[in-house]
Amino acid sequence: MSVFSSLKSALTLAALAACALAPMQQASAQTAAWPSKPVRIIVSFPPGGTSDIVARLIGQHLTDKLGQQFIVDNRPGAGGTLAGELVHKEAPDGYTLILANNAPFTIAPTQFKKIPYDPVADFTHIGYIGASAPGLLVQPSLGVKNLGDFIALARKDPKISYGSSGVGSISHILGEGVKKKAGIAMVHVPYKGSAPAIQDFKAGVLKTYYDLLAQNVPMIKAGEAVAIGVASAQRISQAPDVPTFREQGLDIVLENWLGVSGPAGMPADLTRKIHDSVAEAVALPAVQEKLLSWGVESKTMSTAEYTQFVAQQIDVWRPLIIEAGAQEK
Repeated sequence: MSVFSSLKSALTLAALAACALAPMQQASAQTAAWPSKPVRIIVSFPPGGTSDIVARLIGQHLTDKLGQQFIVDNRPGAGGTLAGELVHKEAPDGYTLILANNAPFTIAPTQFKKIPYDPVADFTHIGYIGASAPGLLVQPSLGVKNLGDFIALARKDPKISYGSSGVGSISHILGEGVKKKAGIAMVHVPYKGSAPAIQDFKAGVLKTYYDLLAQNVPMIKAGEAVAIGVASAQRISQAPDVPTFREQGLDIVLENWLGVSGPAGMPADLTRKIHDSVAEAVALPAVQEKLLSWGVESKTMSTAEYTQFVAQQIDVWRPLIIEAGAQEK
């Protein structure tokens, strides 16, 4: 091979290497600059519920740490799939994230005949935040003190209704599960989030509803609501006097998990940066105190573990949804 040929081959290889490195260098530069503009955190429920207040808490700490606004954008509706569809269509650049939860990712795939995205393949599941447990609350005027009383009341009055935070929400699945296991009939009244359900409950319009128990502790302590049971494996620390459904003979345990996800195809280094930033925020003592006051028990997961968790939860929830008869007809 001539000197000219060797030089030409070397230059060609160098050019190819430069072309291969260019996208990596560009992605690395983009990650280093992120965030250079405000970031949206999509929430699949309206303001006031646990998903919303957790998103605002984490968002504020990310704003303080990273120097750009993290803005909560509430997009309720269609069992969380409206928010899920919005996010999966966005660019995977880290500027649109979702405060992930059961509704759009682990309930909707079984709840509905068809959803506009794949809950695993169409997202980058970045990091886990924690989980909390829902419970059943009733008006004190009903005179109901425990699950046995509640079941007896429902059998006497099959027209009694219960409120939930929406079709496909954890409170809906729990309500249908209790109906199925207890052999009672109740009318489901779906709301767009727990905040409007609580508002109607306080106004006396709603007699019973299912919601995350911890966020209702102030009403329970004030005597404005009676907590009948909690769907956790053990009693929760925020309400140690409230028995689990299992303790009262109804074997039902549900977990409302929360995490941060984004569109599919996010670069690994950007995903890592967001994961680590969220994990640092969650680990702050002030954040931990708030999360625990809302009944959210945090746990550390890698991005790979969180992605596997979301996929596994679809299988965990499928029989619960089917057993509850909560599938779309």
